[in-house]
Amino acid sequence: MYPLVRELADDGIDVAVACRVLKVSRSGYYEWSTRPPSARDEENELLLKHIRQIHAESRGTYGWPRVHAELTLGLGLPVNHKRVARLMRQAGIQGLYRRRRRGCTVRDPAADPATDLVNRNFAVEEPNRLWITDITEHPTGDGKVYCAAVMDSYSRLIIGWSIADHMRSELVTDALGMAILRRNPETGTTILHSDHGAQYTSWAFGQRLRAAGLLASMGTVGDCYDNSMMESFWGTLQLELLDAKQWKTREELANAIFEWIEFWYNPKRRHSRIGMHSPVTFEALHTESDQHH
Repeated sequence: MYPLVRELADDGIDVAVACRVLKVSRSGYYEWSTRPPSARDEENELLLKHIRQIHAESRGTYGWPRVHAELTLGLGLPVNHKRVARLMRQAGIQGLYRRRRRGCTVRDPAADPATDLVNRNFAVEEPNRLWITDITEHPTGDGKVYCAAVMDSYSRLIIGWSIADHMRSELVTDALGMAILRRNPETGTTILHSDHGAQYTSWAFGQRLRAAGLLASMGTVGDCYDNSMMESFWGTLQLELLDAKQWKTREELANAIFEWIEFWYNPKRRHSRIGMHSPVTFEALHTESDQHH
């Protein structure tokens, strides 16, 4: 109770009043307040400084699991997760929590969709075995922005993306083109999984796919679990960036999405499904372990 008395006193409430309300003795409070801090208190103070810095560098998004991962994996501090959670709770530091995203898929009923080669099994043993792709949208002051992205399911790395003011097939072919240039996949070894959106069943997208030697795959109509990895990525983007403010122009939001993907999500943001590493770090560790075999 004594720390609470000190907080109230710092807020201008008389110590005697605070002690009476909290049912503690005033002499006991003064004795406690003049004691030198214990080693544990000093450790907690230093730990809280690290926590505040990590939380700030995460753009205010990390809850205790990712803060704990940064402390242990990033800084090498052997600290218990319950201690981190307690210190964050006491200091009023919390992460962001997700709400469900609205999709923007529009089907072409006349199109002939590809077979589902994935069947909800997104687990692969190495990069460039399974890519997944999808589109999202978000409003700005001068109209909607549409973003297409391609993710490697092995590491959750965004390997291609495209931003435009329309949902024509160029939006998805541009994102795919970036992925192909960056990864240069071997012919016939990489599956590209999408939903049944008209852009993905278009002639132009199919041509780009075949020219790169990629294997087309499409999930079940109207089933978000068939593209759950991309749904999760869009949810994170929406929570941490899209819904963070009112965007005045398309250009402002497009620049922010580019920065978020290339300078935060890919190289730095820790992911719970890949050992609390960032996508870039996870792939680097995989490549290094391969080279040592």
